[in-house]
Amino acid sequence: MLEFGLLNWTIVGFYILGSLVLGVYFNRRVKTAEHYYLGDRTTPWWAIGLSVMATYVGSLSFLGGPAWAYTEGFAVIFIHINYPIAIFIVISVFLPFFYNSGIATIYEYLERRFGSLSRAVMSAIFLFGNIAYSGIMLYTTALVIEFITGMDVVTAIWIVSAIAVTYTMLGGISAVIWTDVIQSVVLLIGAIIVLVLLLDALPLSLWQTLGELKTAGKTDPFNMSTDPSKVSTIWTGIVAMSIYHVVVYGVNQMMVQRTLAAKSLGDAKKAYTLMGYTAFFIFSLFFLLGLLLNAYYQDAHFENGNTIMLEFVALADIPGVMGLITVAIVAAAMSSLDSSLNSMATVTTIDFYQQYFKPDETSSHYLRASRIFTVVWGLLIVGPAIIFAGSDGSVLEILSKLGSFFVGAKLSMYFLGFYSKHTTERGLLVGVACGFATLWYVEYHMTIAWPWYCAIGGAVSLVVGWVSSIALDGFQEDFHPYTVQGQKRLFEENGWDTKNDGWYVLPGKVDASSYGLLVFFVACLATLYLIQYLL
Repeated sequence: MLEFGLLNWTIVGFYILGSLVLGVYFNRRVKTAEHYYLGDRTTPWWAIGLSVMATYVGSLSFLGGPAWAYTEGFAVIFIHINYPIAIFIVISVFLPFFYNSGIATIYEYLERRFGSLSRAVMSAIFLFGNIAYSGIMLYTTALVIEFITGMDVVTAIWIVSAIAVTYTMLGGISAVIWTDVIQSVVLLIGAIIVLVLLLDALPLSLWQTLGELKTAGKTDPFNMSTDPSKVSTIWTGIVAMSIYHVVVYGVNQMMVQRTLAAKSLGDAKKAYTLMGYTAFFIFSLFFLLGLLLNAYYQDAHFENGNTIMLEFVALADIPGVMGLITVAIVAAAMSSLDSSLNSMATVTTIDFYQQYFKPDETSSHYLRASRIFTVVWGLLIVGPAIIFAGSDGSVLEILSKLGSFFVGAKLSMYFLGFYSKHTTERGLLVGVACGFATLWYVEYHMTIAWPWYCAIGGAVSLVVGWVSSIALDGFQEDFHPYTVQGQKRLFEENGWDTKNDGWYVLPGKVDASSYGLLVFFVACLATLYLIQYLL
C-alpha cells in the first residue's frame, strides 16, 4: 500500500465529481429513448472520434500495452498497425448501411437482410462478449485502486461500477461521448508524464537505450515468422488483425453507436478516420513505454505485469503525479465501461425488450427501460471482473484473445449480408455454428495463435453459410435490397444522389480522401523500417 496523500485523493475526487456532474447535466437533455441512444445528433465529429479512440484504447492499453511490450518487444505493434486498412473498409461499406437506415442498433440490419432470428443471435453474441469486456475494464481499474490504496479489489470493483453506472444512466450517449473526450485527453497526458519520467530516470539517452534494446532483440517490429503459433508477426498484423479490427469497428454496437449520433454520414466517416490516423501513434507510445520500462528494470520479472507502470510511478514519488496517473487509468477504464453499459442497455431494450415483450410502448417507457437495463448490466459485469482479478497476464492480450472468438461469426453475417446474393438466414446460422465449433477445436487441439481465430472462424462461417444456404433454400433470383448491389440498384431506380456534402452515401463507394489512409499505412511501415535500420 502506498501513502497516497491528500493531494492525490483531491485530484481523483475532482475527476469523479466532474464525471457525475456531466451525467446530471446531460440528464436534463435526455427526454426520449432516442436521445438516450443517439443524443440529438448535433455532436461534432471530432468529439465522436475522440470518444471512439478513448473507448477502444482505454486502460487496457495504458497498463496492458506496456506490459505486453515489456515481455514481447516492439513486434506487438503489428497487432495494432492495421487500423488505417480496417477504417478504410468500414467507412466505405459498413457505415453507409447503418447510418442511412436510421437505426439505433446495427443488429436491426440483420433482421432487414435475413430475419429476426439472425438479429437475436448476433445481439446475444454482442451482449455475451461485452460482459467479459466490461469485466476486464472493471478489473483493470480495481487493480490500480488496490495497488495505491490497499483497498480490497472486490470493493474497488463495486465502487467503480457504481460511478460509471450513475453518469451513464443519467446522461445516455451524450454523457458517454463528452466524458470520453475528457478521458482521452487525461489518458494521453498521463502517458506523456510517464514517458518524461522514464526518459529522466534512464541512465542512458533514449537513442542509446533503444540501441541496447535492439541488441537484446526487443525493438525489431518485423517478425517474419510463418509459424502460426506466433502472436506478434507481420502476417498476423496485416492479415489476421486487419480482419479483426474491421469487425471491431464495423459491426460492434459499442463503436458504431457513436457514429449514428453524428450530424451526417460525412461526420461519422470523419470521426472514424481520426482513429485511423491516430491509432499508430497512440499504440506506439504505449509500447515504447513498455520497452523503456524493460530497459529501466533490466528485464526483471514482475509477478503481475500489469502493475509495471504503477510500480515505476510510485518509485518516482513526485507529489500529485500518482493522483494524475490514477485519474488517467480510471478515466480510461470509465471511457470503455460507460460505452459498454450504454450500448448493452440499447441493444437489450431495442433488440429484445421492445422486439419481443413490449413492442408498442411510448418513448418515455423505453427510456426508463434503458436506464433500468444500464443498472442491471452494471451489476452483472461485476462477476467477470472478480474472475479476471486472478489473472496475471497482459489484460490487453487477454481481451484481444476473448474478442477473437466472436469475430468470425460477426464477419460472416455482415459480409454475406453485404455481398452474397444467395445467402439465407437458415444457411447463415448453420455457418455461424460451424465457425464456433471449429474455433473450439482449434483452441483445444491445435497450436495456433489467437489473431488467426478471426480469419479461421470467419472463413469457415462464410463458406459453410453460403453452401448451406444453397443446400437448404436454393439459389436466389435477385440481390436483396440490403446488399451492396441491391443498394446500387435502389439508388439508380429512385434517382438518389450517391453523395451528400461531398461524401458517398452509397455503400461500397470509396471517398477520395479515404485513400489517404492506405498511403498512411504504407508510411507507417516505412517509418518502422527506417527507425529499426538507423538504431
